[in-house]
Formats: sequence, C-alpha cells, structure tokens
Amino acid sequence: MMTVKILIVTGDAAESLEVLYPYQRLREEGYEVHIAAPARKQLRFVVHDFEPGFDTYTEKPGYTWPADLAFSEVEPSQYAAVVIPGGRAPEYLRNDAELRKILKSFFDADKPVAQICHGPLLTAAVGGLDGRHVTAYPALELDMQAAGAAFQDTETVVDGSLVSSRAWPDHPAWMREFLRVLRAESPAG
Repeated sequence: MMTVKILIVTGDAAESLEVLYPYQRLREEGYEVHIAAPARKQLRFVVHDFEPGFDTYTEKPGYTWPADLAFSEVEPSQYAAVVIPGGRAPEYLRNDAELRKILKSFFDADKPVAQICHGPLLTAAVGGLDGRHVTAYPALELDMQAAGAAFQDTETVVDGSLVSSRAWPDHPAWMREFLRVLRAESPAG
C-alpha cells in the first residue's frame, strides 16, 4: 500500500507551532509529510506570543527546520492535502507564483486544505476563499471579507474540504476537524 502524502507550504518567519504541530500530528496518523518552501534550505521559524502591555503579539526566534522541497519541485498531484501555517511567512509567500500555482491546483481538485492564523492570506491570493466560510487570526477579518469570505471568530471553521483556525491555541480543534476531513478523503492506510 502506498503512503498518503501531505504537503506543508511555508517559509522563514512561519510560526513554529503552526508548522511543527501539524507536521508531527499528521506523521503520527501515518501520513508522509513534506515541507515545501521557496528553496531547499534550513528554515527559521518564529514564536508569536502575547505579553502584558502590548497591543498585538510579540515575535521571538523559534525553531529551525529543513525544507524538503522547493516550491518549484512540488508536483501537487502527488499530495492528498495541503497545510498552510501562519506567522509572517504568508505575507511574502503570497507573491510567489510557483506557490500560487500549487495552491490553485489543490482548490481546483477540491482536495483538503488546512489553514491557520495568517495562512489564509495565501488562499485569498488564489481566489480560494470567495464564497467560503473561514476563520483566521482575528486581525485578518477585513482581509477575509475582502477576499469574499464570511469570517467567523471561532476556533475552527469547516467549509467542505477547507478547514481553518485562528492560531496555535486552537490546534486541537483544528487538527481534529482536518483529520476528520482528511480521513474521509484519503485515509492514511
């Protein structure tokens, strides 16, 4: 039996927990997980947290982790689903034409997509949110509405094969719902 592959798309300044939690959780389920980035290199993740007196989150250096593939090496048809972590990475990754082609192919094929925090900035860039119900980091409510989505400030929203969540504190609900969708479409075997 062939192992089912899941793709995580990310880059430098991604939120450490939002990359590594789904990476480890999906591997635990028996999926083969590949991390793709603009280039094969050691990625530098960050930690976003909240501190008293700050109006928004703070950022500190996080873990480093190797990218398995460059976006230009990804063949989307080999993957059953894609995970889109947040952090600052989506801000600049949405300008990457190779990544936009990858993500568009997942939406065109109606494959499961898990997005969290600022990750929906990427799906918005390929028109994947128009007419959908989503959540995201709450500061992105206007961005989600501008992308044609109905925004809900709740720990997870499932709209067909699209599963979204606000941020790392919502991981249990996010992965529980994503795995429910994923198992129905592509069980790990």
